[in-house]
Amino acid sequence: MTFVLTGWMLYTMWVLFGLMGLSFLLGLYRALVDNKFSSSLFLDYLKDVLYYVLPLFVLANIVSLDYTGYLLLGAYYVGAFGVALKYLGDMKRKL
Repeated sequence: MTFVLTGWMLYTMWVLFGLMGLSFLLGLYRALVDNKFSSSLFLDYLKDVLYYVLPLFVLANIVSLDYTGYLLLGAYYVGAFGVALKYLGDMKRKL
């Protein structure tokens, strides 16, 4: 089994990492302005990679096992959409 993000799956992952990066920079700016800088800022994003992004990579890896070709792909996109909404909501709260 090989791990390949193809087509829209790759673009979806780019969007997720872009939103994570923007949210991190906004949180870092907010922490520096409010003088509340702590290591939990970094640890929260590492935790999010483990809890949200790693399962998407696992789904992408086992998509070849799906005989319909659409069930796991749909789960991947629904999960990615949920993660994107989470980060958009987080950025809205930080502003």
